[in-house]
Amino acid sequence: MADFDPIRELDRFASTLLGQRSGMRLMPIDLFREGDHYIVHADLPGIDPGSVDIDVDGQLLTIRAERTVRGREGVTWIAREREGGTFLRQLTLGQGIDTEHITATYSNGVLAVTIPVSERARPRRIPVATDHGADTKVVGQTKTGDVPEDLGERHEVQGGTEMKQ
Repeated sequence: MADFDPIRELDRFASTLLGQRSGMRLMPIDLFREGDHYIVHADLPGIDPGSVDIDVDGQLLTIRAERTVRGREGVTWIAREREGGTFLRQLTLGQGIDTEHITATYSNGVLAVTIPVSERARPRRIPVATDHGADTKVVGQTKTGDVPEDLGERHEVQGGTEMKQ
C-alpha cells in the first residue's frame, strides 16, 4: 500500500471544496529559451491530439486540451485520479515575438510549442565607427542587448525585461 501523503490529500480536499475538479484544470509546463526560440513543454498525458487547440489573440497564447474518461461498467474503482475535463494554460507573450510562426508538436504525452523571437528583437552586432576626415573606419563592434556591469544584469521575465541591481 502506498504511503499516506498529507500534503497531497490536503490539496485534493481543497481542490474539491473550491470546485476545481469540475472546472478547468491547469497543465504543468516547462518554459525555456533556446537560441532564438522560446519553448513550452506541457504535460498532457492521455490527451487525444485532435482535442488540442492553440491560439494567439494579440499577445495572449492559449493552450486548451480535452481528456475524455471512458467509463467502465461493472467495475469497483479503488482509485480514480485521472479525471477527464478541459485543461487550460494561458501565457502572455512579450513584445518581440513572431506570433505568425509559432509551431506545435505532440509526442509521448508532451505538447511542445515553439515560439520564435522576431527578427527585429534578435541580438545583432552594430559596427562602431570613427570619422577621420573623409575616411570612416570601423574600430569595434557591440552586440545589442549587452549591458555594462554597472547597469546590472538582464533577466527575461514574463511580459518584459527586469533590471536586477
